[in-house]
Amino acid sequence: MLTKIFGAASALALLAGLTGAAQAEPVKFEFWHGLSGDLGDRVQEACTKFNASQKDYEISCVSQGGYETNLQNTIAAYRAKKQPAITQVYDAGTLDLMLSRAFVPAKQLMADNGYKIDWDNYFPGIGQYYATAKGELESFPFNSSTAVLYYNGDAFKKAGITEAPKTWEQVSADAKKLKDAGYECPMAINFDPWFSLDQFSSIHNQPVATKANGYQGLDAEVVFNKTKVVDEIKFWKKQVDDKLFVVKTKQLGMDAFPSFTSQTCQMAMSSIADHGTAGKTLPQGVEWHVTMLPAFEGTQRQKTLVGGASLWVMKDRPAAEYKGAAAFLNFLAQPDMVEWWSTVTGYIPVTKTGFEAMKASGFYDKPQFKGREIAIESLTLTPPSENTRGIRLGNYTQIRKEFSTALEAIFMQNADIQKSLDEAADRSNTLLRRFEKTYAGQTLN
Repeated sequence: MLTKIFGAASALALLAGLTGAAQAEPVKFEFWHGLSGDLGDRVQEACTKFNASQKDYEISCVSQGGYETNLQNTIAAYRAKKQPAITQVYDAGTLDLMLSRAFVPAKQLMADNGYKIDWDNYFPGIGQYYATAKGELESFPFNSSTAVLYYNGDAFKKAGITEAPKTWEQVSADAKKLKDAGYECPMAINFDPWFSLDQFSSIHNQPVATKANGYQGLDAEVVFNKTKVVDEIKFWKKQVDDKLFVVKTKQLGMDAFPSFTSQTCQMAMSSIADHGTAGKTLPQGVEWHVTMLPAFEGTQRQKTLVGGASLWVMKDRPAAEYKGAAAFLNFLAQPDMVEWWSTVTGYIPVTKTGFEAMKASGFYDKPQFKGREIAIESLTLTPPSENTRGIRLGNYTQIRKEFSTALEAIFMQNADIQKSLDEAADRSNTLLRRFEKTYAGQTLN
């Protein structure tokens, strides 16, 4: 009788154990990101898709409201030992994360968790921005973009313009035709250094800083006050004075890209990631296009720089969370997710196979997506070089602000162009020396 009882009890215990295993809670972990609005909603949708695809892990995706805020919150959380498993860091914050050593390298994470990744599959113009000096990826390119020129095809036709401008001189001539045709704002500009400093310098093969734009050492110095950037700003200022370019910023009531989608202005520079927004915002039937950013006549054009952000896996999280993080990153890399992400956002595929699969499926032939391939063409136009690989400077967010402040003084207060850029460069180099001192003794891999 006792044997039967013990036997029954053992069976019940075994059944309870199996039931408990079957009902085991999934491993939960966090992903912090800096996107908001529609793009933030798309990140949340990606996380929901991952959670629905399997039962072992549950990712919680939390927007911090902005790139810079997310970077600062991640650093503060790491110091308090409350960091997320994954965080999204924008291009300008790459060096901060690298030197923090507060992350698990991408290659190590995936190898440790049994995933084989073809790292050469990433487009060099994208992958190398987030790689060490030796070329090894430390983080995962995620929401990648580059800058393009948007233009209103209907307005161009009315002004008698038959093709997209390729040079700044052509932009000026087209702006004059648009002005003569009755358009008050032919071309919108703002003070965003991503266009006027980063992208312009890369296209024209100009250094932003010494030491290969910082890739070769923390002792780099900015030189944007001594390059063709000075000629660019002089050119833009003349266009503004002639009322062919119009300054559009949030502070003045409407930023450059919204001024394009509202048809207030007929040309504007923006990220290819805004392609989807343009399609949703411009009235149906309006003809609009994108083309590569202009270059000055006589320029041997180089590639543009990647923008957006990459995903970093933070150190000192439980091993089970790393398994979940690796599974999530592998999920995002699947061809169907790559195409879905590009479809709903406007960001570009980061791998060659992802891009080829989308081309083969006819993605870029569909009217609503036509033109997005221009971003890939722009990013891969030439092999990455010292001036076009990327910008790896400490405190680069603040350096961008210094440059932007100089532009505001030039365009809004008629400040002297060379003097303003010289002063911005001096302040920027002070920031670089402060950063170098903070990380004294550390070297770039």
